[in-house]
Order: sequence, then C-alpha cells, then structure tokens
Amino acid sequence: MTVPVSPESATTFDALGLAPLILDAIAAAGYSEPTPIQREAIPLVLRGRDVIGLAQTGTGKTAAFTLPLLHRLLDGPRRTRALVLTPTRELCTQVEESVRKYRSTTTLEVASVYGGVAYEPQERALREGVDIVVATPGRLLDHLEKGTAQLELLELLVLDEADRMLDMGFAPQINRVVAQIPAYRQTLLFSATMPPEVEALARKYLRNPVVVQVGRRSQAASTVTHAVYPVPQSRKTALLVDLLQHEDAQGSVLVFCRTKHRADRIAESLADAGIAAEALHGDRTQSAREKALEQFKSGAVRILVATDIAQRGLDISGITHVINYDVPQQAEDYVHRIGRTGRAEATGDAYTFMAPDEIATVRLIERVIAQEIPRVSRPGFDFGTG
Repeated sequence: MTVPVSPESATTFDALGLAPLILDAIAAAGYSEPTPIQREAIPLVLRGRDVIGLAQTGTGKTAAFTLPLLHRLLDGPRRTRALVLTPTRELCTQVEESVRKYRSTTTLEVASVYGGVAYEPQERALREGVDIVVATPGRLLDHLEKGTAQLELLELLVLDEADRMLDMGFAPQINRVVAQIPAYRQTLLFSATMPPEVEALARKYLRNPVVVQVGRRSQAASTVTHAVYPVPQSRKTALLVDLLQHEDAQGSVLVFCRTKHRADRIAESLADAGIAAEALHGDRTQSAREKALEQFKSGAVRILVATDIAQRGLDISGITHVINYDVPQQAEDYVHRIGRTGRAEATGDAYTFMAPDEIATVRLIERVIAQEIPRVSRPGFDFGTG
C-alpha cells in the first residue's frame, strides 16, 4: 500500500495527533508546519503501522520518525524500548541530537552508540538505563556481545538510511541485531532510494508496511540550482579557489571529492590561498571529525572538504553551496550530495566540476534526475585552456 502526498493532509503539528508535551517541544524548536513526509508518516506510526518512508534528502525524514517514536514512549518503564540503526557516526549523532531536541519536555532518555570512541561512557549510559538507543550496527553488536545492551523488551525498531547501510555492507550486522530483538514489534524503514536490496530487507522485517513516498525516488531537490563547470582535471583546484574568492560561492560551502588524500590536499591548497577550510573523512579521528563539523556549523570555517562520508546524514542549516570537485560515480550519490543544500525549503546552489573523462557520467546523472544541467564556461578554465 503506497500513500502519496495529498493536499488534504494535516497542515499543522497539532492536527497530527501528537501529545501536548511533544507539541511543546516542537514549538520550542521553532517549527510550526510539518513537511510532506511528516504529514503522511506520523499518523501512520502513531497507529502502530509498519512504515516505509521514501523521500529525497533534506525533507524532514528524521523528525518523521523521532516525533511519533517519542509520543509512543511517553508512558512506560525506563528500559530500552526503541532502537534506531544508522549507517555512520555522523548520522548517529545527528539523530541523537534530534531526539534530544524533541524530548526536552519529557523524562525520556537517549544514548548514542557508535565506534571510534571509548566504550566506557556508552556502557555507563546503557547500564543506567535509556529509553532510546541510536546506534551504528557494528558497535551495537559489540555491546550486545558484552551484555551491556539489552534489547529483549524492544518495542520499536527504526532502520534509518537503509539504502546507505546496505551500500556499506551492513546487511549481516543488521541481521544479527534483529535476531536479538522481539519479533512482535513496530518497524520503520526510512530511505532516500528503494533499490531491490532495500525492498528485500523490508519484506524480511516489516509486517504489511505502508509505503509513504514524497517525490520521485531519484529526484533532486527542487530548491537547488545546478551548474556544471567544464574544466581540465589539473585545473580543478585553481577553479575552486577562483570561485571561492569571488561572488560565485560566498557563504557556507561543502566540497565533495573522491578520496581521503584528495580531501586533505584540497583543504591544504585552500589554506595556502588564504581560505580557511577543514577536511572530513574516515581516516580522521572521531574528535577531529567532530571538531571539523563544529567549526563548519558555527561558521568558524566556511569551507568543509569531504569524501562521501558526508553525503548522508549531515543536517547543517545554512549550507549555501555544494561543489562536486569530482563527479560522483553514481547518479544517486549526486542526489544525496546536493541534498546537503536547499534543505527545509531553503534555496542553494550545486556546482559540478566536469573534466573531459567525466562527461559521460554527467550525462547519465542528467538522465536519471530527468533534467539537463546548464554548462557554465569560466574564462581561463574551460577545456583547452590548460
């Protein structure tokens, strides 16, 4: 059963059936009107249905499951009753922040569990008792094996960014986690795309789910303006510096590249040009990654150079530009990358640097997103200029 977005849907949070305590937290956070995915999914989750939520990135999927999840846990003993599985440390902390924001008027407790940091604080939080655990699969399994996490009384399971988790090879870990939780539970699956692997996962773990879909599955955000800059591979860094030093890319800029080494090299080149930048990739320590994100969020640095670790889950308001230094190899990755800007109905710009050997990939992206991306010829940087 698929539920499309309908104009008759509730246009205020009050009409969705959420408890007054949750509504107070929403109001305190400054939100007054639910997004389409929230309007459709929240009433279904409140009724206890298993739900598959499909929507392009930046449309409010996290609140679509955290709000009804908190509502359902308001009454009950202090024990782990809800689990949110996420693919990355960054998304894990983003979801935890969302839960903390909306549970501020309640006594519900949440803990995040992910790798790259010490076990002891996580163990302490789990032993003291929490209502909601937000976790990456690998570290959660470590806690289950040590006996510090208890899921026998779990009531609600959320698989967030399910397509990304499968892309990263987490299917075996997900299976091992689910084997340790009650079969009779409510299960929610949220994803930007629905490839066959995700459909198979849904058939395995969800009971008669309702599919809520907002937009087309490979649709780029409508609030983003796209442009492709033809440029020789050897001139990409010079073009990036030129754009950042002029009016073309003022504001908060997220730059995507293909490798960890390249991210470091680009950040260093920008620093040499007098442009403060931070690099974000998997080889950096968790504390370094958190510091880089905090500096970017606060505006201490306006340029973040990242590998695809950042294409999902980063919910940072105010990103004005996404620059694809390297053309993403998959069209779906293009959608996720540019979804970091133009979020929550704000506008943004997405620039893609296209070397001659990347022309075919750009054309494939255009076919998948069903729109032609304008070419912008920058004097001194187009093909044949060096």
